[in-house]
Amino acid sequence: MAKRVLVVGAGIIGASVAWHLTGFDCEVTIVDAGDGGGLATRNSFAWINASWGNPEWYFHFRRRSMAGWRNLERSVPGLSVDWCGGLLWDLPQAELAAYAQEHAGWGYGIRTVDRDEALKIEPGLKNPPELALHVAEEGMLEPVAASNSLLAAAVARGARFIDRTEAMSLHFHAGRVAGIETTDGETLLADEVLITAGAETARLLETAGVNLAIDAPPGLIAHSTISDRKLLNGLVMTPDFHVRQTREGRLIIGTDFAGGDPGGRDREMATSLLDNVRTMVGGAEGLERDFLTVGYRPTPRDGYPAIGRPDGVHGIYVAVLHSGVTLAPVVGELAAWEIATDLRDADLAPYDPNRSTLRPSP
Repeated sequence: MAKRVLVVGAGIIGASVAWHLTGFDCEVTIVDAGDGGGLATRNSFAWINASWGNPEWYFHFRRRSMAGWRNLERSVPGLSVDWCGGLLWDLPQAELAAYAQEHAGWGYGIRTVDRDEALKIEPGLKNPPELALHVAEEGMLEPVAASNSLLAAAVARGARFIDRTEAMSLHFHAGRVAGIETTDGETLLADEVLITAGAETARLLETAGVNLAIDAPPGLIAHSTISDRKLLNGLVMTPDFHVRQTREGRLIIGTDFAGGDPGGRDREMATSLLDNVRTMVGGAEGLERDFLTVGYRPTPRDGYPAIGRPDGVHGIYVAVLHSGVTLAPVVGELAAWEIATDLRDADLAPYDPNRSTLRPSP
């Protein structure tokens, strides 16, 4: 008998797990409060990378997922990644050099470039740095389009998608989680509930008595009006901002890839970001601020993903993490296997949701 799996949240992680689950003997239903694409996903900078600031074991997990995106491109109709490369100099020179040496030793395709080569990579830069790093294997995508491609592919393989339906709480039967209660009074039943609901994840877990230390810091991204010119070839990370150009021609800009906390000064921050880009990128002078987004990115307190079954209650699987765009393929693959087989994959051991660092402070 097929296992009934209910996926709560249709952002990039939920969509990836759902698509992978359709390759098993599972009856998959995806529920989303909106129309798909999620909130954190929708507000993502959408940089696919295994970049700096992580220990080696997490670097290799992220790089494995980068390769997973190439596999998904071959398997999921309509899904494509722009493997444009990233040019970065958002660290002091000594730290840039140390980062390049470390990551090259780990097998990353990272190299140091001088001012002239930086201009060849990004001819539109008005004032390129004397020293930068270039990683040709990094990429970007349009996150909502990618999520929707995964959802459509999951539905084509037999999954059911219920949109505009908000989960109010988890539903219990015979001492275990057996589905969800929706805000419109409906009960949706399942053998296992996967919670990938972004900032709502902690609230839903609490209805089952599960408490994880999850933060959801805000991140502002500014979106310019559309340019009819190609202003940037790839991702550009400077000390003052990160920027990329979307396929429709917008520049999207954050203080870093996650965006920064606007502190109630949303418009001022967005305007300042665009002003900085105008001074750096040729052809951007005539662009205006079109709109801004403030996303709330669910992040386990110690900074690493929480993926698996929480102790103390049966019938729940959770996947909560930042860098969802980068990690969607590997999380989708491994979480689907665990849910379908009721086993534990050793590669997910570092991301156990029951680790002590995820218990809230008293």
